[in-house]
Amino acid sequence: MTTVIDGKAVAADVVSKVRAAAEKLTADTGVVPGIAVVIVGEDPASKVYVASKGKKARECGFHSVEHKLPAETRQADLVALIEKLNADPAIHGILVQLPLPDHIDAGRIIQTISPDKDVDGFHFINVGKLGTGELDTAFVPCTPAGSMLLIERVLGRDLSGLNAVVVGRSNIVGKPMANLLLAANATVTVAHSRTKNLPDVCRAADIVVAAVGRPEMIKGDWIKPGATVIDVGINRLEAGADGKSKLVGDVDYAGASERAGAITPVPGGVGPMTIALLMANTMTSAYRAADRKPPRL
Repeated sequence: MTTVIDGKAVAADVVSKVRAAAEKLTADTGVVPGIAVVIVGEDPASKVYVASKGKKARECGFHSVEHKLPAETRQADLVALIEKLNADPAIHGILVQLPLPDHIDAGRIIQTISPDKDVDGFHFINVGKLGTGELDTAFVPCTPAGSMLLIERVLGRDLSGLNAVVVGRSNIVGKPMANLLLAANATVTVAHSRTKNLPDVCRAADIVVAAVGRPEMIKGDWIKPGATVIDVGINRLEAGADGKSKLVGDVDYAGASERAGAITPVPGGVGPMTIALLMANTMTSAYRAADRKPPRL
């Protein structure tokens, strides 16, 4: 029988542990984990994301600040704000909400954030640490970190002898996901839309992570019986006969769930983990700033 991996429940457990760890850090050292979220412009989706991150930070007992800047903000002024936050000892995590207005170089902004406060894990220093296996000092992007935690809950932390396929090669999910699986001793294949015989590649995998951004691209008969399937995709399909649009992943859930040993649903799988791991990264940053070893989740 297929196990449906409840991302909401695991995320709630992570947040509970983060809140307890934050309380202990404050009790022991007086340090309160602090996160600053910067949003430029009035993108509706970004405003929803920022509000949810602020709410979750307060739930964890963090010091949380938001900087809402007008769309016409100059790049130099945004850089100056980030440098100010870099120097603020009360702030341990800095998150700049993407996308940014076209006149601002997002790459430049991301690389301006101190690697020690880069809780999104996008700075080249953190990317390099992940790629070379320095996980104890790196910040890992939140979506692959959350996906990896879901895999650990099913299969444990040592994936020796297991074959994993990551479908998708983005810098935000696919590549860091592959590095995390390698660090856990899995044998890893990174596939994508141009991979030859992609169905056969997937059928050989004990773990399939779908992060390609195409609705229901991974078919049910691509899944090896008993495999663990992590669906990172979130795609909105146009309204059907009932007039309602629906969210689907990159995996044909109905078909795959008949063969998989464990699978994440969409929604309710990987999605809730992303914000939970953002909170975990901020907690970790605060522990490091206080010269304390952060607890492992």
